[in-house]
Amino acid sequence: MIVLEQVQKIYRAKHGDVTAVQDVSFTIKSGEIFGIIGYSGAGKSSLIRMLNQLEKPTSGRISIGNRVISAIKGKELREARQEIGMIFQHFNLLWSRTVRENIAFPLEIAGVAKEERQKRVEELIRLVGLEGRENAYPSQLSGGQKQRVGIARALANNPKVLLCDEATSALDPETTDQILDLLLDINKRLGLTIVLITHEMHVIQKLCGRVAVMEQGRIVEMGEVLEVFRNPQQEITKRFVKQVTDVADTKEAIEHLTEKHPSGRIVRLKFTGESIEQPFLYEMIRNNNLEVNILQGKISQMSNGSYGNLVVQLNGSQEEIDKAIAFMKERLVDMEVITNG
Repeated sequence: MIVLEQVQKIYRAKHGDVTAVQDVSFTIKSGEIFGIIGYSGAGKSSLIRMLNQLEKPTSGRISIGNRVISAIKGKELREARQEIGMIFQHFNLLWSRTVRENIAFPLEIAGVAKEERQKRVEELIRLVGLEGRENAYPSQLSGGQKQRVGIARALANNPKVLLCDEATSALDPETTDQILDLLLDINKRLGLTIVLITHEMHVIQKLCGRVAVMEQGRIVEMGEVLEVFRNPQQEITKRFVKQVTDVADTKEAIEHLTEKHPSGRIVRLKFTGESIEQPFLYEMIRNNNLEVNILQGKISQMSNGSYGNLVVQLNGSQEEIDKAIAFMKERLVDMEVITNG
């Protein structure tokens, strides 16, 4: 559906060139939700804006469907952009227009007849849950409602691709979840390909099937979200995963119990898929003379499976702890020893 081949973006400046995107190549399948994550300055905004040619690549090739979009311009590019919707962090609404008029705007530009335009607007208002707010102006809407207008407007021309540029960064956590649920629903209903950029791993966790991690303009890691959570390779990826797997007071709990039981061993266990449902700890305690303290645990549901993270302290003789460690390895549980008393 979307293919990037050795794409590079260089901004020319008086004080020296800035390379925002370096040698990026990947493919996004039709109908999938693909995430690009990175901190500020990683190049992700430049990358996503090249998909609809708001930014032109300095070199490389970008194809969407049967079009090489990086090679077209003029009328052909304007037609191609009608198949690519985009939503923004700060909504980009027309403040002098009502909800209905904002959603109708791209249809007016496309020359859609008034009756058909009104019908489409009403469909979109129902789709994004804005019934009763049709005649409100942006200043009368909450942040979540503004973003729903932005989503409806982006869908007006029945695009095949939806680009999301930090679409939830300006929203509170509860509203963020509501918008993510709406995007999931739209993806399932319409079979829409969604490409999003974010610096929040929670967004990737909830929405995406695959993720690419960007740093200094390059893709440094890419894969299924579940696999990236289970086994992050790069340091930056590990930092992102910790956003949703670590709890703020875990470190203090570990330090406290380490002082109280200096001979114990603290381990982090990672579970995916069906292994989450297995009575693993029960079997380990039953088969070994151990005291097990659970310090922190969390199960996260992702679009392509479940991921569990459990931090426990094992207290007992060195022999019993070694037996428990061997038991975990036999059961193929991913394990990281945090402290080794």
